[in-house]
Amino acid sequence: MTAWSELAAGDTARALQDAKAAADLEDVTEKQPVTPAELLPARELEADMLFATDRYAQAREAYETTLAREPRRARSLFGSARAAELAGDRAGARRRYDEFLAQMKSGDGARPEIAQAKASSRSSN
Repeated sequence: MTAWSELAAGDTARALQDAKAAADLEDVTEKQPVTPAELLPARELEADMLFATDRYAQAREAYETTLAREPRRARSLFGSARAAELAGDRAGARRRYDEFLAQMKSGDGARPEIAQAKASSRSSN
């Protein structure tokens, strides 16, 4: 993705602009019902970039937009929880961490995201 190359080159504004444009385009592109969803949705990648540039509230919004289109997407659940936590929304973080942990219950328990979610969920009680 060009936006990530721009970010690596130090052009954060251009990178975020291009990431948002790609996500906006994907949002209005209708998916055929018989095809699977994107492996990495552009909006989720935009959220990752916002997160990487310490824009936690905006990152959370982008993860939530991804979840509206693809409910229960584990990567976006975790991203939203972590972004909420770093933005200071402990209740929102705990809710999304709990959803993430429920989603991953039968999955690979060795994933670092699961340990992070458990630790953060416990510390916010």
